[in-house]
Amino acid sequence: MTKRALAVVAHPDDIEFMMSGTLMHLGRVGYELHYMTVANGSCGSVTHDARETARIRRQESMAAAGLLGAVYHESLCNDLEIFYDLPTLRRLTAVVREVAPTIVLTHPPRDYMEDHMNTCRLILTAAFALGVPNFAAEPARDAIEQEVTVYHALPYGLREPLGGAVQAEFYVDVSNLMQAKQDMLALHRSQRQWLDVSQGVDSFLGHAQEIGAAIGQMSGRFTYAEGWTRHLHFGYAGADADPLRDALTGLWVDHPSD
Repeated sequence: MTKRALAVVAHPDDIEFMMSGTLMHLGRVGYELHYMTVANGSCGSVTHDARETARIRRQESMAAAGLLGAVYHESLCNDLEIFYDLPTLRRLTAVVREVAPTIVLTHPPRDYMEDHMNTCRLILTAAFALGVPNFAAEPARDAIEQEVTVYHALPYGLREPLGGAVQAEFYVDVSNLMQAKQDMLALHRSQRQWLDVSQGVDSFLGHAQEIGAAIGQMSGRFTYAEGWTRHLHFGYAGADADPLRDALTGLWVDHPSD
C-alpha cells in the first residue's frame, strides 16, 4: 500500500511557511506527497487584478509543489471566499478520496483569519467522510475504508486570534532543511511586495526563518522546527494511530514538560 500525505491549507505559501520541512522528511521516508491550497491566492496583490494574481500564484504554487516532489491539486475558490458550505465540502471530499491519505496536515482550529480556520473545518469533515458511503462527493468518488490521521500546524504568527501564546504537542526538527524551505518559499515571488504592504513583513524569507527559529526554541532542542498537534482520533483512526511520529523516528520531540 502506498503511503500518502496530503497537505491542505488556505493560501499559496502557507505550506512553505509552516509545514514544508515535515513534508520533505515524509518524502524522504517514502511517502507520496500531495499539495493543495483551497483558495487560489487571488487577493494577494496590490498591482494585479484578481484573475491575473490567481494565475501568477497558481504557477508559483505548482513550481513549489514540483520542488517538493508533490502532486499539485487545483484550488477550489478565491481568497476570502473559503466558507464551510456543502458545495466546497463535497469537492474537497472528492480530493481526499482520490488521494486516500493516511496523514493530513492542515491549519490549527484557531488561527488569525477565517480562511485558515474554515479550511481546517472543511478538511476535518472531508477526512471524516473518507469512509462514509452515504456522503456524496463532487465529482462522485467512492468512500474508502481506511484510517486517516489529521495533524494541525501551529498558527502563522505563533499566536491565537486574541493574542494568546500557543504550543504544539510535538516538534519536528527541520534544522537541516531550512535552505530547502527557503528555496520553496522564494518561488512565491509575487508575495514579497504584498506582505510588505499588507502585513508589514519586511523580509519575506527572513520572516520564515524567524518563525522556524521561534518554534525551534519552543521545542527545547532543535535550532529550527515545525510544530504539530494530532487531532483527536474519534471517527478517523484507532486510538494509537500516530503515523507522522511513527514515520519520523528520531526527528521529533514532545513539548517540553513545565
